[in-house]
Amino acid sequence: MKIAVPRSVRRLLLVLAALVAVGYGAAAVWLMSQETSLVFKAGRQLGPARPKAPFEQVDLPRADGLRQFAWVMPNGDDAIDRPWVLYLHGNAATISHRTNIVRYEQLRALGVNLLAPEYRGYGGLDGTPTEQGLYADARVAYDYLRTTKQIPSDRIVLYGWSLGGAVAVHLASEVRQAGVILEGAPASLVGIGQAQYPLFPIRLLMRNPFDAILRVGQITSPLLFLHSPEDTIVPFNQGRQLFEAARASKTFIEIRGGHVNSAELDGRVFFGAVRKFLHATVLAADQPAVSLH
Repeated sequence: MKIAVPRSVRRLLLVLAALVAVGYGAAAVWLMSQETSLVFKAGRQLGPARPKAPFEQVDLPRADGLRQFAWVMPNGDDAIDRPWVLYLHGNAATISHRTNIVRYEQLRALGVNLLAPEYRGYGGLDGTPTEQGLYADARVAYDYLRTTKQIPSDRIVLYGWSLGGAVAVHLASEVRQAGVILEGAPASLVGIGQAQYPLFPIRLLMRNPFDAILRVGQITSPLLFLHSPEDTIVPFNQGRQLFEAARASKTFIEIRGGHVNSAELDGRVFFGAVRKFLHATVLAADQPAVSLH
């Protein structure tokens, strides 16, 4: 038996469907318009925190004329003989963020020099960050080590934390290095975004997907993955996916403390793994550690 739907009800249903479609479209447009702020959280100025050890802020030479600076942190009087870590920070910080400085100081204590570049749109630098822009900024920093500092590629380790991990993966897939350390690194921001906004086709909407999982298999140097099961920003399964996609010699270390505080809350495991990795890649067995006191 066919039930007749009154014309007024049909009209109401059509109006409701149109409103839902308009609302959905508006929400999708809003997500697209807010991508830069949601992904990069840029515009942050350099805070007052600084490394305890002597450091120098230098402008990096760029062919495109954009201004970019970095902190150069040599490691003692014999710094010329020590390898370098190129440190790429995450999206919600600058090179002066306290959590980054904690890592600088602990890495220096293990016996390396550090270079920490700032990205466009961060730390007072002009420009709007984009995926390709951050890749270019990281490459400028690497070229500074290779060309200006004349550091051999087998004396450079790339370190990427959070979104900086995706940047490090891209850089490592295009240049030579002794090793790559990835802390809380995402396999793909599209995957994270899709989990956060399951009703939207994030792959179609996102202009900065940071698909590190498509590049990590091209890296030929050893990799160290550090990830916390308690990480609520870059889920643990993202780190595992990235690890599984890597083809070079690789190690995965579970750490406590979530996305931000693991270097402090689980320092023994965290930096114990980093120490072992550095000694296996760039540090001589008899390379002395450096006291921070």
